[in-house]
Amino acid sequence: MSQRIKALLVHLFTATGAVFAMLALIAAVEEDWSMMFLWLVVALVVDGIDGPLARRYHVKSHAPEFDGVLLDLIIDYLTYVFIPAYALFKSGLLTGWPGWFALIVITFASAMYFADTRMKTKDNSFAGFPGCWNMVVIVLFTTQPGDLIVLGIVTVLAIAMFVPWKFIHPVRTLRWRPLSLTMMILWTICAVWAAWVQFDPNPWIIWALSISSLYLVLVGLVQQVFPASKA
Repeated sequence: MSQRIKALLVHLFTATGAVFAMLALIAAVEEDWSMMFLWLVVALVVDGIDGPLARRYHVKSHAPEFDGVLLDLIIDYLTYVFIPAYALFKSGLLTGWPGWFALIVITFASAMYFADTRMKTKDNSFAGFPGCWNMVVIVLFTTQPGDLIVLGIVTVLAIAMFVPWKFIHPVRTLRWRPLSLTMMILWTICAVWAAWVQFDPNPWIIWALSISSLYLVLVGLVQQVFPASKA
C-alpha cells in the first residue's frame, strides 16, 4: 500500500467522527442520553487515535489537499462542544436562566478558543481549558452535583479557556505521559460504564471517574507550577 493511500485512509478515519457526531445528535434529540454519550466516547477514541496516525503516515506530505487540522477541529467542535452543550441544556441538569447561560457561554467561548492560534504550548499541551465539554458533561450527568455547582464548574472552565492555565494532552504531553494515559484510559472505562448503566453506577465508578477527571484537569497546572528540571 502506497504512502499516499495510507495518508488518505487516515483522513477518512478522522472523518468518521462526523458520522459518530450525527449518531450522537440523533440520540440527543431523542433524549437517549446514554446512547448519546456512548457515541461521543467513540468519537473521543477516534480523536485520540487519528493524531498519532496522521503523524506516523505524514498526511501533510502525502495527502496535502485535505487539511487534517481543519477537519479535526470541525468534528471536535461538534462532539466536544455543540452536542454536549445541547445535552446540558435539554436534559434539565440546568434549568431556567442558568441553562441558557451555560448554553451560550459554552458555544460562544469554545468557538473563540478553537480559532485561537495560541491554543498549543511548546510541550504540546493546551494553553487554557481545551473545550472538552463532552468529558465535563458526562461527569456532571454521572455525579449530579446540583444546579449551583454545575453553574460554577461551567463558569470556571469557560474562564479557564482564556487564562494561562496549562492543560495536558494525554497522548502528546511527554511529561508523566504513562500516568496520564493510564488516567485517561481509566476515565474512558468509567465514562462508558456510567453511560451504559443509565448514569446510575456503583459508587466506586463515581469515585474513579471523579479522581481521573480531577487529575486530567489539574495535572497541567501542577506541571506549570513545578516545571521539569532542565538537567
